Amino acid sequence: MDSKTQDARRVGEAYGFDIMEAQADDLLKSAVKAVGDAAYRWAIDEDTLAWGPGAEFLLGISDISKLATHRDFAARLVAEGPNRYERICRSRESDKGSGVAYELEYQIRDDFGGTRWVEDRGRWFGGPDGAPAFAVGVLRAIDERHKRESELVRLSTYDELTGLLNRVRLKEALTDAMIASQRGRQNSAFLLIAVDNLALINDAFGFDVADEVIVSVGERLRSLARRGDSLGRYAGNKFGLVLHNCNEERLGGVCERLLAEVRDKVVMTARGPVAVTVSAGSIALPGHASSVDQALARAEEALISAKQRLRDSHVVYTPSREREKTRLRNINVADELITALNDKRIRIAYQPIVDACTGEAAIYECLVRMEQPDGSLVSAGHFVPVAEKLGIIGLLDYRVMELAVEALRTHPDVMLSLNVSGRTTADRLWRETLASHLTADKNLARRLVIEITETGPIHEVVELTEFVAKFRELGCQIAIDDFGAGYTSFRNLKMLDVDLVKIDGSFVIDLATNPDNQFFVRTLVDLARNFNLPTVAEWVSNEEEVEMLRDLGVKYLQGFYLGEPAMSLPSSLRTIEGARSIA
Repeated sequence: MDSKTQDARRVGEAYGFDIMEAQADDLLKSAVKAVGDAAYRWAIDEDTLAWGPGAEFLLGISDISKLATHRDFAARLVAEGPNRYERICRSRESDKGSGVAYELEYQIRDDFGGTRWVEDRGRWFGGPDGAPAFAVGVLRAIDERHKRESELVRLSTYDELTGLLNRVRLKEALTDAMIASQRGRQNSAFLLIAVDNLALINDAFGFDVADEVIVSVGERLRSLARRGDSLGRYAGNKFGLVLHNCNEERLGGVCERLLAEVRDKVVMTARGPVAVTVSAGSIALPGHASSVDQALARAEEALISAKQRLRDSHVVYTPSREREKTRLRNINVADELITALNDKRIRIAYQPIVDACTGEAAIYECLVRMEQPDGSLVSAGHFVPVAEKLGIIGLLDYRVMELAVEALRTHPDVMLSLNVSGRTTADRLWRETLASHLTADKNLARRLVIEITETGPIHEVVELTEFVAKFRELGCQIAIDDFGAGYTSFRNLKMLDVDLVKIDGSFVIDLATNPDNQFFVRTLVDLARNFNLPTVAEWVSNEEEVEMLRDLGVKYLQGFYLGEPAMSLPSSLRTIEGARSIA
């Protein structure tokens, strides 16, 4: 029996083929039929390669005789990655009679200037001395699979829009930088950079242009990042930059260069040039953060401070004992509020809004209170600002809405005014729940005024139009609260089609002795009169202010002088007991 036949028998036994006297060529043909790809036999000592059918097509080789030796084959391999010679000839395993399996993937150059990914699976068999003598295997084309796997890796690593690191990988880069910094190898820093007023760009030009702006800003930031730094897209309009070998003293200058790089050149988009600026918050590491989450939170805090300075600003985080005390207090207050909501300890106090001419209570404003476990009450000023800042105002507004609806049902002759934050007007659950109550009982809607807090930016007024129209159609009246202290113009009021304007109480304080406040109130009332909008003056504190406001044409008055908030409602509308007469 010649050597090839012996080899064929060993291979047949190893693979489970019933082959006794089959020649090597027949074995290769059988392998092709079984696997459907391209088989080969490599005589290692002689360094000769015998190929089965289909090898030319799979490898993109016009003449397979060009690959008659493994050396010829190896010359075609892309240098990176595993090598069949090393996998077999340097194997630490030994052939115990059934051969030793191997499997690897690599790229090979074809005759058309390209490369192809192949999977190489086979077994090598030892000679009398135990060293590898020959190998048989099968090549399989895996270009499509490799593309899919590469795409999955890319998607798990990079942001699809910008091609920068995604949030997960950015946090990993920040983790690595902090570990290195904490071990004393080098200082590092983290920057959080946000595109200013991206919502306005969306509104003016559309989301496609906003995406172009984000991509352009990312490219400009990348042009300034050094080799070894890590730049990624942190959120919708935010980028994160991990800087290695950067101390706190250099951070301000780095931020200035980044802001200037974006500011000094307009972004050319499909809709034309767009002027863009960014704001940045930064933190030096490891000095000002002990964890990644803390670093991110403090960079976010610095970014918020930068935005409060208007656009195109930057802030380097510095520790503040007072700020830390405020943060801890906010956390404690938020915990108190969540517990009170769960325990149903949120209450409503009712303050009368009186007719300036008759002195009778026309409306009662619902003022939220939090009942402590000991029964004492906490005013809204203690927890509402925290709820707004931490994003839990919606939970509070929802509970107050439930209590107000219950009060309207219990007191069928009373008219209530319900405060709602601008953020809550976009809360679908809040809107649908209240609408369902009002639809079921039209009498509730006729006795409800919805006060929208006038603190949102002007561009958000457009989003309120649908909200106002919906609830006015149901029968409610709509009021703008704190008018004059925020952003809304009378043009916006007309667009919203509101029913009532509440003049911010800061203009009523010291009205009798403050000419500026007198001018502001007179102007606001005159403008409201031009739009046929009745006005309410808040924080009225004495008889002189009552007379002045009534003479100026203010229709309704509200303040402790006219009636303090009470925890219960009267059975019907009437002049407030104990309130001073203004008729």
